[in-house]
Amino acid sequence: MLGAAGRTEWAGDGMEAEPLGCDPAFLGVPVPLPTHAGAAGAGSATVELTYTHFSVVLRPDRRLAAATAVNIDGDRLVPLEREDVGWRLDGRVGRGDQAGAALYTDNEFDRGHLVRRLDPVWGDMATAVTANDDTFRYPNAAPQVAVFNQSKELWVGLEDHVLEHADRTDALLTVLTGPVLLDDDPPYRDVLLPRRFWKVAAWAHDGELRATGYLLDQSELLDAVLERERVGTARGVDEELGAYRTFQVPITTIAEETGLDLGPLPAADRLPVPRGTTPREARLELSSYEEIVL
Repeated sequence: MLGAAGRTEWAGDGMEAEPLGCDPAFLGVPVPLPTHAGAAGAGSATVELTYTHFSVVLRPDRRLAAATAVNIDGDRLVPLEREDVGWRLDGRVGRGDQAGAALYTDNEFDRGHLVRRLDPVWGDMATAVTANDDTFRYPNAAPQVAVFNQSKELWVGLEDHVLEHADRTDALLTVLTGPVLLDDDPPYRDVLLPRRFWKVAAWAHDGELRATGYLLDQSELLDAVLERERVGTARGVDEELGAYRTFQVPITTIAEETGLDLGPLPAADRLPVPRGTTPREARLELSSYEEIVL
């Protein structure tokens, strides 16, 4: 349990026991769940919600997750189709503590999976099916502008790229993801909308922890959507789509911008910070997987 809020009884669909969630020892070297480090969002209570192979660190005051963490076994993934799984609230927290369907109805926002749907879907078939369903709980969703473009596709496939190309042992990953929650985020339907999202992929090689960090910036698109909502217009069919911008960044930058304590991950970062530059200056804008530094 994180923060001051209490854990309530698991209300899974017929499950007898609450799932164990993300295992911090999964890689053989510890990767603990993030906690608030005293910067952005300091003092805000969080609640740990455990699911099958992943956990969500919920910020009830923001009605969104501060962080998620998932264990991925690349050799045991089950290729389940999405099928017709509906999004559901989590009964362990109050309705007012999680953003639900009302945030995403009749607008340009997607329910963006924080833990990607297929990441926890591994193991025996029954476990894989349960993990697939678990990813459709609203605490695992965050509002993302619903346009298709290359940068968003790059973001979605980062886990696959790291699994395929990084030096690793036994194809195991732990991936942490969340929105950058700031006090000046724009309000919309009783929720402050995040402008950016972060991700850290961690693996072990010869007993050594390694990690890479990323930021996705939807600021340009978000501002345009909110302006159209304000003036009551729709996006024209010929209007140029704004870009999601995906960056590889030092993990220390993610820790500073989110106010999260990311434990051993900054020290395990594979992205070098050149002498004479700051971590913020070391960010690398990505247009393809080949540009990622592993």
